[in-house]
Amino acid sequence: MGKPVVLDLETKRTFREAGSTKPEDLGVSVVGLYDYATGIFRAYQEHEFDQLFPILEKASVIVGFNSNSFDLPALNPYYVGDILSLPKLDLLEAVHEAIGRRIALDEFAKETLQVKKSGHGLMAIDYFKEGKWDELKKYCLDDVRITRDLYEYGKKHGEIYYLAPFGRRAVKVNWKEFNGTVQDVNLTLGI
Repeated sequence: MGKPVVLDLETKRTFREAGSTKPEDLGVSVVGLYDYATGIFRAYQEHEFDQLFPILEKASVIVGFNSNSFDLPALNPYYVGDILSLPKLDLLEAVHEAIGRRIALDEFAKETLQVKKSGHGLMAIDYFKEGKWDELKKYCLDDVRITRDLYEYGKKHGEIYYLAPFGRRAVKVNWKEFNGTVQDVNLTLGI
């Protein structure tokens, strides 16, 4: 059985440019990955996806942030099968279920890890259009690192933090692993 991977990706277009509300219509410029099996961060361009997919298929779980609603559907047109059928843990989806609203990765990064994102998604689209591959890969891998660190913090401490209108709040998390796979993902609002 494989080990977890942490994934984030950037797209070629905005929803407005694509004239669509579907992530699969945006095109993927780069996929960033942290592979627990090797301990390596790597960014994959479209012509390298044939090297990426076997890693995803072997992973015990694909960890992401907004990955079930965005990243994996955007990547699915490039995959021969259904990438959404692979084992996955979407940190945002789990938190949304616990507190009833979506919170940005940057908010969790600031309150839990005391770091902030290196930019925003529209910058990544500009990097792609301008052919700035090094900047694009760095931006994507920065988000992968934050997502990995947030996942690790939650596993170790049983909670992650965000800033609510009434102050810093904890979201209790139970991200257990059993034989290399996520067995249980239960979140409750920590008060």
